[in-house]
Amino acid sequence: MEHFGFPIEVIAIFFGTIAVSIYLDLFAHRKAKSISITSAAKWCAFWIVIALLFYVYLWIRFDKYWADMYLAGYLLEKSLSIDNLVVFIAIFSSFGINSHLQHRILYWGILGALAFRAIFVVIGTGLFYATPWVGFLFAAFVAWSGVQMLRDKSTGEEIEDYTHHWSVNCIGKLMPVYTRLFGERFFMKHDEIKSESDSAPVTRKGLWYATPAFLCLVAIEASDLAFAFDSVPAVISVTQEPLLVYAAMIFAILGLRTLYFVIAALTDYLVHLKKAVVALLFFIAAKMTLQSWNHVFGDTGIHIDPQVSVLIVIGTLAIGVLASFILPAKK
Repeated sequence: MEHFGFPIEVIAIFFGTIAVSIYLDLFAHRKAKSISITSAAKWCAFWIVIALLFYVYLWIRFDKYWADMYLAGYLLEKSLSIDNLVVFIAIFSSFGINSHLQHRILYWGILGALAFRAIFVVIGTGLFYATPWVGFLFAAFVAWSGVQMLRDKSTGEEIEDYTHHWSVNCIGKLMPVYTRLFGERFFMKHDEIKSESDSAPVTRKGLWYATPAFLCLVAIEASDLAFAFDSVPAVISVTQEPLLVYAAMIFAILGLRTLYFVIAALTDYLVHLKKAVVALLFFIAAKMTLQSWNHVFGDTGIHIDPQVSVLIVIGTLAIGVLASFILPAKK
């Protein structure tokens, strides 16, 4: 079987594009106090165009087969990310973080996600190449995620409190916490607290204190780490090529920071999109099970090409969006 491998040209273009795009994003928002929905929508379009240009490059320079693998992984990661963004909304609400500070926390959160995805992609593709049996385990992970989303009956009216999340409690045990926001700082010194009243809101005495902004960042990273357990196997089901998997996930993740502000504004309207994501999870679980079965027990003759995966992902998401506007939730 032919493999895409790690062409130096692709690696250089990929990381060069990422570096330039991140710089442009930071430069554009260096003085922004908050991000408007219009600005967020424009930047979402920017990241989508960048991802599609990379798709065109793969198609022209190599082959449509590899390009479709990348595109299917990108669309899948993008669609699965929507549910993760809803969790981000709950986390920010729990810590009382405003939109400007949300932008900064999401920036560091995205950088952490880049590192996590690299680790998970290397481990996931390595396991898949080591034995096809691991595909059944990945399929179980993805299917379980779909079941959990179906069992989640939250309506959005009650927001889960993340201030006592296990990751936040771990930080509280490692270092003292200053329980109020301190500007945009993640940490503060003991000397800075002395300038305030003796009743400074700290959990215990120390030289350095973590602020709620840092605790919020930790909760964001922890939720993204859990999300990676679902999304990485799902994207690997589309293609087991490490470079294409990582490229698909990174291009999808880099647009999450601005997509968050759009989803936060539309979360009350896209009420059926979550059902579409659940349907995609079950489709991916079935696809990976079929793929592993063909490798372990013999070829069934049934194969789902990347082109078909792309159409199914796009079609399912489109149905979810259209259903949300045709059949809106009752007030």
